[in-house]
Amino acid sequence: MRLYVSCDMEGTAGVCSWMQCDPSNRHEYPIYRRYMSQEVRAAIEGARSAGVTDVLVNDSHWDMRNLLWDELPHDVRVVSGSRKPFSMAEGLQGGFDGAFFTGYHARVGAANGVLAHTYTADSLYNVRINGVPCSEALLNAAMAGLHGIPLLLVTGDRVVVEHVKEFMPWVTGVIVKEGIGHYAADSITPKAAQAAIREGAARAIRDAQNAKPFTFEAPMTMELETTRVEHADFIELMPGFERTDGRTVRFKHHDYTMIFRAFVCAFRLGGAASAIA
Repeated sequence: MRLYVSCDMEGTAGVCSWMQCDPSNRHEYPIYRRYMSQEVRAAIEGARSAGVTDVLVNDSHWDMRNLLWDELPHDVRVVSGSRKPFSMAEGLQGGFDGAFFTGYHARVGAANGVLAHTYTADSLYNVRINGVPCSEALLNAAMAGLHGIPLLLVTGDRVVVEHVKEFMPWVTGVIVKEGIGHYAADSITPKAAQAAIREGAARAIRDAQNAKPFTFEAPMTMELETTRVEHADFIELMPGFERTDGRTVRFKHHDYTMIFRAFVCAFRLGGAASAIA
């Protein structure tokens, strides 16, 4: 059985501040990148105990160079480095039997979601597809679903786990913390989180026969509500985008690959608008 793992950091046990997951922070970041890596290892160990033989890990946080290689099993492959064409969903084209999302977090705008955002904390105020407010987990699960790959496991705060299970009830969720507003959490310890993730991963693989690929119904309409007008100014310049009000742009297509590509371009271009301002 082949497994794809996309790992983020904001949903890691104990994380409640940008300082803890910002690579420029020399004090807290090295501690929490190790916890992130150990949660990934726990997920792989659990999956292997239930029959997984081949694993690809996509480092999906910040500059996407976070995982500590010496914390991972020696025989996995890792996709690392920034500006991947499909970002947090890079590598899903490889023909996998299931996907795990570890260290994931709540969508932008969600109450009590620790460090809640959707791909960027800077330029996007809301992301909707067919009217559904989207988390990174939902967007990436749909990319997996496009290739016939079901999401089997999600780990992170309660808000993201419940959001995923609302649309994919077959997913095994491991809640490692409860959000207390945006910048605080009631978390279990890293060791307890790793044990829970290891057990949840094994259970997710054993229950994989009940899982289904998640997709959005075509044709799809993506609406991006930006935090400032200048973000929408830049995004609407791309062919296919329509400006619907001061801070909202819309993109329609029947192919989710094009929706996802347009989304990646949009949040990166929005970031460029912020840099210029």
